[in-house]
Amino acid sequence: MTALATLQAIAEPTRFKILHLVRDREMAAGEIAQRFHQTRPAISVHLRILLRVGLLSERRAGTKRLYVVRPEGFVPLHGFIAGFWDVRLQRLKRVAEAVEREQPKQRRKKSR
Repeated sequence: MTALATLQAIAEPTRFKILHLVRDREMAAGEIAQRFHQTRPAISVHLRILLRVGLLSERRAGTKRLYVVRPEGFVPLHGFIAGFWDVRLQRLKRVAEAVEREQPKQRRKKSR
């Protein structure tokens, strides 16, 4: 999936909260639905969207469907955000190198 699809999926507050709920442990769909003031079918729609964009994994255990976050589903979003940091870090590096090059010149002037 794309970073845009990932952002669109997590921008909806209920889906964002679902991801927090299942970040560290599997939860059954019914258990997730109990945490919200929405119908189970409405929560199922949110779960399907998160599954479709690859942010959740689902497994069946008897009659239950268990959900947990798929960290690898965040890779496109991570790459998108990291791109901003890479540009900023390169700029910071150039400024730091320029300052470093200027320091010996300033020290020579002071010692005269």
